[in-house]
Order: sequence, then C-alpha cells, then structure tokens
Amino acid sequence: MSEAAVISRRMSEVAPSPQGCILIIDDEIEIRESLQTLLEFEGYEVEAAANGEEGLSKLGDRPFDLVLLDLALPDRNGIELLPSIRSLDPQISVIMITAYGTVEDAVRAMQSGAANFLQKPWDNEKLLADIRAAVARRRAEEENIQLKRALKQRYNFENIVGKSEPMLKIFDLVAQVAPSRSTILLQGESGTGKELIAKAIHLNSPRRDRTFVPVNTGSMPADLLESTLFGHVKGAFTSAIASKKGLFEIADRGTLFLDEIGSMGLDTQSKILRVLQDRKFMHLGGVHELQVDVRIIAATNVDLRQLVREGKFREDLFYRLNVITIDLPPLRQRKEDIPLLAEFFLRKYAEENQRQPRRTTPEALRPLLSYSWPGNVRELENVIERAVVLSSGVEIGPELLPDHIAGRGALPLIEARADASLFDVMEECERQIIIDMLEKCNWNQTEAAERFHIPLSTLNQKIKRLSIEIKKKTRE
Repeated sequence: MSEAAVISRRMSEVAPSPQGCILIIDDEIEIRESLQTLLEFEGYEVEAAANGEEGLSKLGDRPFDLVLLDLALPDRNGIELLPSIRSLDPQISVIMITAYGTVEDAVRAMQSGAANFLQKPWDNEKLLADIRAAVARRRAEEENIQLKRALKQRYNFENIVGKSEPMLKIFDLVAQVAPSRSTILLQGESGTGKELIAKAIHLNSPRRDRTFVPVNTGSMPADLLESTLFGHVKGAFTSAIASKKGLFEIADRGTLFLDEIGSMGLDTQSKILRVLQDRKFMHLGGVHELQVDVRIIAATNVDLRQLVREGKFREDLFYRLNVITIDLPPLRQRKEDIPLLAEFFLRKYAEENQRQPRRTTPEALRPLLSYSWPGNVRELENVIERAVVLSSGVEIGPELLPDHIAGRGALPLIEARADASLFDVMEECERQIIIDMLEKCNWNQTEAAERFHIPLSTLNQKIKRLSIEIKKKTRE
C-alpha cells in the first residue's frame, strides 16, 4: 500500500463513531430523551446537556460532529452561545431547534453559522436527513483537513485535493521523483491539474528555492515562442529594440514547465531537444552559446505517440521528455474527490468574495457526482465559483448549478446510421455540441473555448479532427 494511502487509512481508523457523535443542548428533559432515543436508534453516539455551560463543557471534553441547540436556554440564548461553540470547534455543524422561532431568529442563526433552523414539533424524517447531510459534510471537511495536514508534513502539495486511490498514487510518485533532476512528462486531459502537479514536483525538489517558470507553448506563434524561451539580442527582428532574456535563463537552476508541448512546431522542438541534450542554447540573432541548468517538466493533453506516428512530433524529443511519465486521471475517474474539491472551492471563493462560508445541499451534490465533467477539475472550480457569486444564502442548491449539470436541459439527440459504431455516434455528438456552441458565440472560437473551459488550442484541434467548417462571423 502506498504511503499516502496508509495516511488516509489511519485517519479513517480513528473515526469516533460509524454514524457520528451528536450533542443535544436543550433544557427540556422530554426533548432531550426523545431526540436521544431517535438518534441512538439510527446508530449515532449521543450526549445531552441541559444548559449552555454544560454543553460547552462537554464540547471541551471531546469532539462532536453535530450540535442540536435549543434557542431558549435557561442560562443564555442559543444564538448567543453559537460564537462560544465555534471558538471551541470552528468546523462543527449546528442545527438550532426552537418552539418559538421567528423569521428574524432563523436569519440571525444562519448568519451566526448555524447549519439549519427547525421549529418544534419537527418532522423526524426531515430532521434525520438534515443530520445525515451535516455529519457527512463535517466528516468530509475534517478528512480533507487531516489528509492535507498529514501529506504536507511530508510533502508540499499546496492546493492539491484528493483522497481517491489514483490521487494517492500520484502523491507518492511525485514525492519519489521530485528529488531527482530527471525530465518529467505529465499526461492528462485539460483541467486535470497538470500545472499544480508540476509545482508540487518543483517545491519538493532541491530546486524549491529557485524559480518555477510556467509557459503555455500552445498559445503562442512559433517565432514569439522561441523569443520567449530563448531570448533575443537587439535587432534580431524588427521589433527587437533591446536585448531580452528568455525563460531558459530566468529558470536557470530552477524548473521550466512547458505546457501543451504537443502544439509546439517541429523547428522549435529541435531547439528544445538541443537544450535537453547539451544544456546549451543561443539567443535569437545571437552568436554566443549560453549554458543553463534547468529541469524540464512538460505537459500534454494529446497523445504524443500518435503525433510521432503522424510526423508532427519528433521521436527523439519524445523519448527525451518521456523519462518519467505521470498520468493524471480525469475527474470522472476519481468522483470520490468531488465532495472534497467542492468544499475546497466553496471556502476559497467565499473568502475571495468576502462572504460567509457556503455549503452544498445533498440535492446539489447528487448532480455534481453524476455529471461526467469533460472540463475536469477546472470546470468544477468554475461551477462552484459561479454558484458562490450567485448565491444569496449559505446553501448551494441545484438551482445555482448550470442547466446541463443540474439536468434542466438535454443534449440534442443524434440519429445514428444503422451500421454506426459507438465511436461514430460519440464523435457526431461531440461535433454537434461544438457547432452549437460556435453558433451561440457567433463563430468566435476564443469565446467558445472559454465557455467550454478548455484551451483555444484544444478546441482548434477538435475542430480540425471533426472537420468542422468555420463560418464567417455575422455582424451584430
């Protein structure tokens, strides 16, 4: 078993209760006993307190997953007690229950951080559903925090979230290869986090105190890319009014990350090959060789072997890059990471937009788990950011998700030939989706790529592969 997997398993072994631990704070003994009986029958471990001070004492003695808190307590108001509960455990879920609640009380409770607000008499099924959701959310948050804390004690994996077996294997592989100076090739679909993995390799290497320089090689024309990578001398070309260092110089003794390397032209490939072989290059228009010590991490979302067979990628460069390969799984193959990723992005964008912490409802989590995520983690991040910005309350429900994810729309039906293969049908479906998006964007490929959450170069490759004829933009 991998080391990261061992960490994850050890954390699961210290869980306090299979279902969860719940604290009831209510001054009515009948209410406490009724709730305790109901919850223990469901498999929860339950403790009860008759007032706020007793409840805080129990919270200080042991961890709980959830607090059921009465609004009217004999020693202090339940809403006034919330900050004290949060100070003891900032992540704990709190559901407030009262017989005399008003809309104003509910608003105050939610603003103070309560997960929900219920009135007596409550519906047992609804209460249990809310408790299950709150405990599951608490467990996911705590597991993510503990896993990242344990991993960061050993590795520096900033902003990489995951507990699935494929990601745990990648954590171990990164830790194993980072101390070397070997060239790394990262393979994976767009949006799978290749640059984050590249940064993790750099930060866990002896080069961590030097520069990490990323460059998207697929977004530049060949002449601009070469000038960017190798630098130029004054007068090398018309606009070269001064000499300029290239990224190879800037990354000396550090790491250069070449993203979308499959889009690089053959002439530039030959120059990259020379740097990998000899660690030498010349400025554009220069005559003097420069020596550099740069570790190369390359990334691709296309099959380089296929490009080699098609004569579009140098075979010798491929083997130079393919010393150590790390394959990043698409999000659809690591769906157990989706709740953790969603919580991570909810916290991130709530903080960035200076809003209260948000949480997904079970109704919103179901479509997130069932969706195929063609744009991978980047698409999920964009969806969560959108939901946070559009939300007016602390809960993110399915109404805040895009129609195609929440299931409010349907893809166009593709009428297949009788002899069509599954691949033919899927290809025609992809072709139709791209054409529909291009039409919506008035045939603006840049805008369409942004809406698909993929690089422009990826969209162009799909347009070429699917033989889509680009129409002229119409005047608006």
